[in-house]
Amino acid sequence: MKAANLIRNGDIAGAEYALVSLAETEGDYALVAALDTLPPKDLLAVIREYDTSKESVVNLLVTPEQFARAVVMERLYGDHTHVRLRGMINAVLFRDDTQTGDFIEAIGDVDGGCEALIDYLSDRDEEVVHFVTYDTFNVNRTEERDVVEKSEISDRDWKELAWLLKHEHEDMFEQIWPALKKQVKERQRREAELELLEQKKLEPKARTASATGDTPATALDDGEESAL
Repeated sequence: MKAANLIRNGDIAGAEYALVSLAETEGDYALVAALDTLPPKDLLAVIREYDTSKESVVNLLVTPEQFARAVVMERLYGDHTHVRLRGMINAVLFRDDTQTGDFIEAIGDVDGGCEALIDYLSDRDEEVVHFVTYDTFNVNRTEERDVVEKSEISDRDWKELAWLLKHEHEDMFEQIWPALKKQVKERQRREAELELLEQKKLEPKARTASATGDTPATALDDGEESAL
């Protein structure tokens, strides 16, 4: 296949052009069939190369199963910011409201799919965990409220996906949010340890100041004067 050869040679733009040309000359079904022959890593190379905020014929026609395999492959890139992953998922999942559920289910059905969604939501872990209990993403609000409506959070981004997972894909969400909760607790533990370490560093200065009757700042001033 021409597109696959171009991808192997590093010409991703050429591969995209070849796929677009195929759709224009032979129709959408021909492109879908061609995408099905591409290894997930090659399909991912085309999807992640481009600005996912713009429409792409590949993004518009990729099937849920094809995309799910590509999403899992994205984890192999080791992008700790998950910027590409989030952009890809937003561009494809929310391209058509009638298929969003199919894409989510397809991701959940493939090995590593839920882990990919954990990565997607990892930057918003605290808000998602809060949402589980209080049904709001506002972490400063700790009173239970009526169920938030989808229309309130239809941002075609992480909030909408979290809402869909919680309310329409409960089995998947039960695999995702506990991992995010564990991540939040681990981060809070590390932050507490760092804070304790900083306090211990300050303790010797505080004891010295207490013994001399000076504040730490005064004790430092006296030392500077005597040195002079």
